[in-house]
Amino acid sequence: MDKVKRLTERIWYTDADERTDRPVLGYVSGDMASLMVDAGNSRQHAAILTDGVVAKGLAYPRYVAITHWHWDHCYGLSGIGAVSVASLETNLKLIEMSEWEWTDRAMSRRIETGEDILFCDENIRKEYPDRSLIDVKTADIVFDGLLQIDLGGVTCILMKLPNSHSEDSVVAYVPEEKVVFLGDITSEDFHNGTGSHHREKLGMLIEALEWMDFELALHGHDEPRSKEYVLDYLREELELLGEIL
Repeated sequence: MDKVKRLTERIWYTDADERTDRPVLGYVSGDMASLMVDAGNSRQHAAILTDGVVAKGLAYPRYVAITHWHWDHCYGLSGIGAVSVASLETNLKLIEMSEWEWTDRAMSRRIETGEDILFCDENIRKEYPDRSLIDVKTADIVFDGLLQIDLGGVTCILMKLPNSHSEDSVVAYVPEEKVVFLGDITSEDFHNGTGSHHREKLGMLIEALEWMDFELALHGHDEPRSKEYVLDYLREELELLGEIL
């Protein structure tokens, strides 16, 4: 089965895999360079995308952009021979995680302190039976707020947006293809124990996505969705919080 799927003329992606919490990975093909969206949760995960596009005759990605710091989106960086790009906030977390120890005791302590959560801990153990193979890398290029990358004939705009899931979250917007890679930006806040959206941040995210000219959206743990589908879902979530936008 082909694991790398075509979304538009210039965009490809892999499906999420819930067995070890592997998110969607993306690929944007430009005339001068290509860009990978998110690095995956391991070298093996990243290779599904990189090997897959090369097998199709596409260029190995020159850049890899990280949507946010959560392990499943960035621990594959060590296996990708591309220039890595992350926001300032994301890179600070990458620096912090690069110093983490991976003993049972250290992992349990991080759950106790709230540095990590049980769901991530359980899936890290599944993805890494040998945790000595975990190698957290920091970004080569760090930006603050917004970065536009011209790939030749197509542009990738990395934008930090308000959201409930993770303060550092950015989207990767490809205006020429009318596609946006959301990472997990439309998801609830799981790392801080609430498991829900924050009303004000959710409202601001809805406004930002309404303004953005896209037709298809790729969430890190879902199939491609239309703009209408994404906004309807978020508005319903906002209503559940007691406010109709």
